[in-house]
Amino acid sequence: MGHMTLKDLASKLGISASTVSRALHDHPDISDKTKEVVMAAAEKYGYQPNPIAQSLKKQSSKVIGVIVPEIRHNFFATVISGIEEVAYNAGYIIMVCQSNETLQREIMTTKALAANRVAGVLMAISLETTNYDHMRALMHQNIPLVQYDRVVDELDTGKVVIDDFRASYKMTSHLIDRGYKRIGFLAGREGISMNRLRFNGYLQALKNHGAPFYPELNINIGGCRGSNGRAGAEEYLKMDNPPDAVLCINDPVAVGAFCRFREAGWRIPEDVALAGFSGSPESALIDPALTSVGQPAFEMGKTAATLLLKQLKDKDNFRPETITLDTELLIRGSSYKEDV
Repeated sequence: MGHMTLKDLASKLGISASTVSRALHDHPDISDKTKEVVMAAAEKYGYQPNPIAQSLKKQSSKVIGVIVPEIRHNFFATVISGIEEVAYNAGYIIMVCQSNETLQREIMTTKALAANRVAGVLMAISLETTNYDHMRALMHQNIPLVQYDRVVDELDTGKVVIDDFRASYKMTSHLIDRGYKRIGFLAGREGISMNRLRFNGYLQALKNHGAPFYPELNINIGGCRGSNGRAGAEEYLKMDNPPDAVLCINDPVAVGAFCRFREAGWRIPEDVALAGFSGSPESALIDPALTSVGQPAFEMGKTAATLLLKQLKDKDNFRPETITLDTELLIRGSSYKEDV
């Protein structure tokens, strides 16, 4: 049997669909006996209301759309868990979509969520996103939008972020303090504010500590996956004077670089130190464990969902705010130099 509809249930009972609907919604015009019969039949036949149909009728819903660049990334999976906890406790369900790091899919996803009348959207942009018309369209349709982690500064929405500049500055300073002299940077895609802030933090730390900047050691790998990290490491392996430490845009990139360096026979951290961002579980499983910036992913999800619910509660008086969460340096074996 297919999905039991309201009309199917009414047909089973031999009464009108409108009567069934009012009975299910505890309407005072329907007798208690009829309500009991309808409720019993709904349970017997497994009837479930269609939330999308209800949202189309009401022009709103109890569904929150969540857009992530990649579900397989542990950081975003943990963000989703934080979102879901807050949403569930507030009586909402979440609809999770991934852009797969492409602008085209991100645009399609925002349109689909808007068409399904979601109550609001929580979003981290893809690496390809440099045009924001689809995000503006959500706002023009009066659909509340809160950005998290990867955000568009130009859009006046709620935002939940970390201080990427400060975190990168602190991590670069750690590498300098450990005695590393030629510190490289494996960047993601140009145009993303997160990438720019982390690179600028790295540059400022070099400058403030009087450490040299070597432009050839700054490689834009165009992505945030392990394969991008391997490609970046490959470029370093070709150099006559390679880096002795590398700050990577995130943990997957750092782990990818780690594997390629190891395949080439390089010792970590003796030949090259590595550091990443996010503090993912896998970063602690490699040997030596990866030094990383610990990002509060679960807390970021909870905070973003709470900010969206605040906007849903009072759309007219809501004023967008940016919430910056704390990070911590997770100093591990991949950046520990014995002779310092």
